[in-house]
Amino acid sequence: MTTDDPQFAKETVTPLASLAAPWSREISFSAVDHESGLRILRMRIKEGRARFTIVDLDEKTVGEMMAVMEVWVKASP
Repeated sequence: MTTDDPQFAKETVTPLASLAAPWSREISFSAVDHESGLRILRMRIKEGRARFTIVDLDEKTVGEMMAVMEVWVKASP
């Protein structure tokens, strides 16, 4: 058995926004900067009191999602 403390990669999390969504959901966004230089957008969806879905997205994926969402919004009646 070892008593060494494991060293985990450090990340800086900066909260960006929190949105109320339909059906009692809350969506929060955070910028996550890793010490390696990796930048991700963390999207956290809270459903009810105890269920969470966390999705880490890179810049390319966020851009593609924004394009899809923009088309959907513009097509709304």
